[in-house]
Formats: sequence, structure tokens, C-alpha cells
Amino acid sequence: MRERFRHWLHGLRGGGHPLLRENRERFASFDQDRPLEDYTFVVMDTELTGLNPRSDEIVSVGAVRVSGLRINPSDIFHAMVRPGGAMHKPATLVHRITPQAVADKPSIEEVLPDFLEFCGDALLVGHHVGLDMAFLNRTTQRHLGGTLHTPCIDTMRLAQAWEQECWENSFDPFQPSISYNLRDLADRYGLPRFREHDALEDAMQAAYLFVYLGRKMRGGSIRTLRDLFMAGRSWRWYM
Repeated sequence: MRERFRHWLHGLRGGGHPLLRENRERFASFDQDRPLEDYTFVVMDTELTGLNPRSDEIVSVGAVRVSGLRINPSDIFHAMVRPGGAMHKPATLVHRITPQAVADKPSIEEVLPDFLEFCGDALLVGHHVGLDMAFLNRTTQRHLGGTLHTPCIDTMRLAQAWEQECWENSFDPFQPSISYNLRDLADRYGLPRFREHDALEDAMQAAYLFVYLGRKMRGGSIRTLRDLFMAGRSWRWYM
């Protein structure tokens, strides 16, 4: 894997790493108006040494593929990553990944090309996906010379849009007690439960949430990918 990465690195041309050029070209003219079932999604999650993309690092990444609005549990990606810097105790207490557990794991430079190849032409999905993408793009910028152009969908925003739709059709339109934590949403919607703070299992949890919301919202006015994007963006807290 290291030899392949060095080969790609030496093959850089104007415009960045070949994987980033492929990514940019793939999504340069992207059709958002096909039915949701026509798209492939990669639902992802990361575990981190902290929450600051400028100073903290990825220590684990997990992902599962969704096609035809169906989860493929055998089509997964999971890697533990050896960070270059220190691992902070508060983060370790959350995800239980210790320095010893990743001491012999590959660096992010080695893991990154494999993860990008796994994603391919799929759209990225995550719960509070902006945080994951901040770390991922910081990493691709540092090691590959650019950022990703892949469209992303945030299941937290979709859940907020779905709840808003439900509220507007009920006699009690204001429900401040709803939590948009991934675990709490799984309980609320009766979804299968997975272990928290494990990148692959959190990705699987978010995948079930995504498929649930995609099917629920599709039953109303959501037909195409553009409809889904607009539903998430229209949530009033993010105006």
C-alpha cells in the first residue's frame, strides 16, 4: 500500500492527485433529478482525537454502501488509523480507542486512497456530516493537495425536516424535547441499534436512519435527489 501511495504521489500533475481529479471530473456536471433509487450512497463516520480539524486527527473511519435505498451490510469499509500526534484522554474515553490500539495501524496517508476508492462515484452521507467532511477535506488537502467535490447529505438535517413535516400535520406543532442525537433518533423511529462511538457501527446506524427517512420522505413530495437536498436545506434552523 505504501509503494502504491508513493507511486501516485510521484504521478501528481497540475490539478492535484489523480484521485482528486477523478473526483472533480465525476461531479463536475452532476444530475440531481433522477429517482433516489438510482443513486449509490456511502454512509460514513469517523472517530477523532478531538473536535478541532486544524489540530486533531482521524483515528478510525467506517462506511457502508447503500444502493437502491437498500443497505448492503457486506459492502463496507473500516480502518483504524495511527495518528501523527497525541491522543487526548477525553476523546479516548468516548470512543475507547487507546494509543496502544492504533500503534501498529497504518497512517492516514495509507488509508486515505483506499477509502476514496471505496467511495468512488457514490454520494456521501453522515450524521452531522459537516464535522466528518471538515476532517476528511483537511486530510485530503494536506496529503493529496485538494478537497473533495462529492455532494453530501446530512441525516441530522433530514431528520429535522421530517420532524417539521410531522409537526405541521399535527395538533402539537412545537415539540422542543426531541433529540437529534443518532442513538435517540434510532430509538424514536424503532430502528436497529448499533454500538455507539465505533466508526463502522455508527455508519451502519446512520445508514438505517438514512434509508428510513428516504423512504418516509419519498412517500410525500420527495422523489429525486434534488428534492432530498432541498428538504435538508430548507430546515429553518439552518436558514
